[in-house]
Amino acid sequence: MSDQPGPRPGMHRNWLSLAGMVLAGSSFFAFLLLMAFDLFSKRGHPYLGLLTYVVSPAFLLLGVVLIALGQWLQRRHERHTHPGAAHMVLTIDLARPRDRKLLAGFVACTVAFLFVTALGSYETYHHTESVQFCGQACHVPMEPQFVTYQHSSHARVACVECHVGSGAGAYVKTKINGVRQLACMVLGNFDRPIHAPHNRMRTAQETCEQCHWPQKFTGNVERTYQRFLADETNTAYTVRLLLNVGGGDPAHGPVGGIHWHMNLANKVEFVTADERGTTIPWVRLTSANGEITEFRSPDFKGAATNASLRTMSCLDCHNRPAHRFRSPNDAVDLALATGRLDASMNWAKSNVVAALIQPYQTEGEAVQKIAATLRGAYPNHPKADALVAEAQNIYRANFFPGMKADWRAYPEHLSHKDWAGCFRCHDGQHKTADGKRTLKASDCNSCHVILAQGSGADLQKLNAKGHDFFHVDAPYSDFDCHKCHTGAFPK
Repeated sequence: MSDQPGPRPGMHRNWLSLAGMVLAGSSFFAFLLLMAFDLFSKRGHPYLGLLTYVVSPAFLLLGVVLIALGQWLQRRHERHTHPGAAHMVLTIDLARPRDRKLLAGFVACTVAFLFVTALGSYETYHHTESVQFCGQACHVPMEPQFVTYQHSSHARVACVECHVGSGAGAYVKTKINGVRQLACMVLGNFDRPIHAPHNRMRTAQETCEQCHWPQKFTGNVERTYQRFLADETNTAYTVRLLLNVGGGDPAHGPVGGIHWHMNLANKVEFVTADERGTTIPWVRLTSANGEITEFRSPDFKGAATNASLRTMSCLDCHNRPAHRFRSPNDAVDLALATGRLDASMNWAKSNVVAALIQPYQTEGEAVQKIAATLRGAYPNHPKADALVAEAQNIYRANFFPGMKADWRAYPEHLSHKDWAGCFRCHDGQHKTADGKRTLKASDCNSCHVILAQGSGADLQKLNAKGHDFFHVDAPYSDFDCHKCHTGAFPK
């Protein structure tokens, strides 16, 4: 008998190491495919970047660890069972039918597994572009934006169309931002509510103007606003008006109206006192002929610097194009106008708004307490259940206590009812240095023409020149609606 130690099994010939090899190989293959998709895509995808540069390498590393762990466990076992044995060399003899079958099976399984990996990588690539992935992958922090998006006029526009840029700079930025978002999500280290700083937002030229044509002349647009008073009978009060949207390009129509502010012939720059843009103390207008005029409010004592300047764009007025949190008043008015809330129930608007605006810690608590409050206000009423159900639906669509998100956290600058909006500048306080010019609007018909207002027969009294605005039952000339209106009850 020979004294030479016999061969022992190769260090890779154990199930744990083989599983690690399969995992590492498929992860590397998936990494190459995802990286190719990412590099040749027309725009960057932050979540695809996470899968490509974080998740795939992590599984590759896990596969390597499994290979090493399997070898270590096998070596440890062999020290006790085959001391001094040499490594066995794996050989394949194609002359043997058994080896040919095993090799054919291995190749077939490998090809099938790589096909599944390729298909999975391709489907993953498309899934990272989907609205569901953007809104639900980070369910807790992005739930308010995802829910409100589904009720917006941009509900058919994919999130990546507006939130992810193109080009090398945006590519790198989205990858870094995606990793940062992953870390914040895992650690729970994110703002409540989430705000998008202006300096991180893509410009209107990159987003809005990919679909909307800024040179378009819009002219007058008719709007009807159906409101209900917070009185016993939920009195209807409707305002029908023409919005003087106009346009800013003389090649397509008269220059004027609200869209005069578009960055075409006129350039409007301003300074904000806060990141959300609710206060604008300084404005500079550069007209088409190059004339420069500065307006400032009395409380602005500093000097505007290039670093603090913002150039007006669509998003400075249309700042909630896809994620609008309706105020309680607006949401309840809409429900009353569409019949989802019964206006014949006394104090319906007042009671529902009061129930919605109470402080709640969780959605579950809110749903229960809203039901208890409203059922207590309408005991044994046959329509109480429908009222409760609609109030709860309004809450779920617009209030998110876990993220401290509702209409109060996200000002809406379009219009001037609940927020300053237009009168951040046009309040009569912004004046030139000599005091001769102000940004004050002359009257309600400067930007819109009130065709009819009120209810019943009053709505048939059309006036092409425009009615003076009546505040329920009396004329009203002050434009600062937001000083009393808050989106809920008046101050």
